[in-house]
Amino acid sequence: MNKNEKYVITINRELGSGGRTVGELLAKKLGVTFYDKAIIKTLEERYNLNAQEIEKLRDRKHNWWDDFKRIAGIGNGLTFNDYSNEEMSRKFDVLTTENVFQVETEILQEIAEEESCVIAGRCGFFMFRNHPNHLRIFIQAPLSFRVSRLINKRQMTQEEALKTIEKVDIMRENYVKKFTGSSRYDTRNYDLVINAEGKTEEKIVQQILNFID
Repeated sequence: MNKNEKYVITINRELGSGGRTVGELLAKKLGVTFYDKAIIKTLEERYNLNAQEIEKLRDRKHNWWDDFKRIAGIGNGLTFNDYSNEEMSRKFDVLTTENVFQVETEILQEIAEEESCVIAGRCGFFMFRNHPNHLRIFIQAPLSFRVSRLINKRQMTQEEALKTIEKVDIMRENYVKKFTGSSRYDTRNYDLVINAEGKTEEKIVQQILNFID
């Protein structure tokens, strides 16, 4: 990756590995913007959608993408302000995981065209597979490390942490397989794979910066 040209760094991570914090710190060190769930917030603000409902869309199977592009003006020169939030909300009551993925992809790719950035999750390794200056990172950790981190960071019990990790692991893996045809654990999808055990987030960031240099 060339830091002297516009670039995008994508970070896939296991829950409890500290990957999100690493992404934030890395972006700060590089002086670029960090994006993760903020993209969901963007959808909520632009289309008057509820973030929790958007996250639940992964289980639904209706199709509204063609209507969305037509009304939202994607690809035909219109702006999102051409339609009121009320109209957007009325027309897009039912969303699907396919459609949210496409919207996220379009917005994130648009962002990456405008600026260098660090993006966590969102199948970034796949979204930007054709980007000419893209660094793909995967951060993982042993289960015991992840459980301990959730207990400390989220004040969970061990049982709660284990159940949460299992649920999120399955959800993320299914999501990645659905849209990329690959596993998020396939190391061929990444340029750098890091085991977070025994490392602080700062040390991981420095490891990434050393790799880039």
